[in-house]
Amino acid sequence: MFVSESFGDWGPIRDVKDPHVIKIGQFEVFDYNKQSKYVLKFMNVVHGEIQIVSSINYRLVVEANDGNNSAGKMYEVVVLDQPWMKTMNLTSFTPLLKNRFL
Repeated sequence: MFVSESFGDWGPIRDVKDPHVIKIGQFEVFDYNKQSKYVLKFMNVVHGEIQIVSSINYRLVVEANDGNNSAGKMYEVVVLDQPWMKTMNLTSFTPLLKNRFL
């Protein structure tokens, strides 16, 4: 699913269509909606990186729309995943300007 030079480095996610990556992208938008009272609709994961440390960090570019139009906007999101504890925590959710990727 990913490539990393060494422990602690960010590496690209090869398959952003992987079901686990999609699940994380959906979680990020859902959690952001819950925290912010916005109603964004997850569309897809466009790009992603992964970092293996004492847990797993995902830094993804997701596309979501607000339901008012069909055009999606890009957001950079970071999630801390601890699969052995079955927990995920949204650590940042930032709108991107003009589809600027990581």
